[in-house]
Amino acid sequence: MLTLLRNALLHAPEPRGLSDLLIADRRIVAIASAGEALAKGPRVREIDLEGRRVIPGLVDPLVHFIGGGGEGGFGTRTAELTLDDALSSGVTTLVGALGTDALTRTPANLLGKARELAAAGLTTYAYTGSYQLPPATLTGAVNSDILFIPEFIGVGEVAISDHRGSQPSWQELARLASEARTAGMLAGKSGIVFVHLGDGQTLLEPLRDVARYSEIPLGQFYPTHVNRTATLFEDGLRFVREGGRIDFTTSTTPELLADGEVPAAEAVDRARHARLAMDRVSLSSDANASLPRFDDEGRFVGLEPGRLASLFETLGQCVQEMNIPLEQALPCASRNAAEALGLPHKGRLQENADADLLVLADEGWKIDEVWAGGRRVCDLRA
Repeated sequence: MLTLLRNALLHAPEPRGLSDLLIADRRIVAIASAGEALAKGPRVREIDLEGRRVIPGLVDPLVHFIGGGGEGGFGTRTAELTLDDALSSGVTTLVGALGTDALTRTPANLLGKARELAAAGLTTYAYTGSYQLPPATLTGAVNSDILFIPEFIGVGEVAISDHRGSQPSWQELARLASEARTAGMLAGKSGIVFVHLGDGQTLLEPLRDVARYSEIPLGQFYPTHVNRTATLFEDGLRFVREGGRIDFTTSTTPELLADGEVPAAEAVDRARHARLAMDRVSLSSDANASLPRFDDEGRFVGLEPGRLASLFETLGQCVQEMNIPLEQALPCASRNAAEALGLPHKGRLQENADADLLVLADEGWKIDEVWAGGRRVCDLRA
């Protein structure tokens, strides 16, 4: 059965005007101006989108499928991502990670949850490893996890500049990156090293040391939470100019903003006005992680969980509050992360790309329908 989506006001992310999309076997097989004869017949299901905006399904490079946290004891563990939250969020490609706790939560748990979400139609990947080194793995080594387990596309979330991390040296980071990089080459994956940044004074310097003293390029690392503080944000802009890429976190709290976090939409706007290479800037939700608060001595004082829906909400803030054109803001929540993760069939609407898309409401910044793998998995109009 073929599906023909007619009269879509398409942003792919670039605007393509009123278009028709033909879907077969989970992928887009053709795109044409609305009204052109793409396919007809009894085996073609036609759906008229009536001129509503259609954008790629969002790509989230950091989701804590099985929850996170616990910095304040067992009573502060955050919950798993629910299927309803996942399907309604607008995120169709999710990458899972362990958080601070790699003892009671394991790579096996993470992989099982990834496959649960995939069974509902979403595309899921995961990072092997953990905040701390040596990394938590499923097979006993980072390279064999990446090589033999389809969902593991890299290693992370490795903590630097954070009192909760294992304070790795540049040599340890270089070794880890080398292992992931080589395994990624062998497996046809990115082998990316996804890096958690705390608010420590070393900022992004540990990653620069790796590039400075080894053969590992800055582009092998994908640091997140770069909007955590104003100082780290500025260092992140420099990191991109040096050849790296950065990721801003969309989940936040009033307390974190009061402590100096740069709101994600503002961070995107400021990066744009700084004339940064915006294809090296992305957004992630940090969904179901804990967003903890510590006092000046590092003692836990409270937390709130991250939200998957914050990614779509922040994209709307970029467009509606920061007045960033949709075609410029959209890649930060879709294509840029897909390219960093080595997923050329994600985060864009073009021929041979996966048919993951969002149909937006006529008015306001709302999702009407979520399509994943050529199938409507959530209808939010009811």
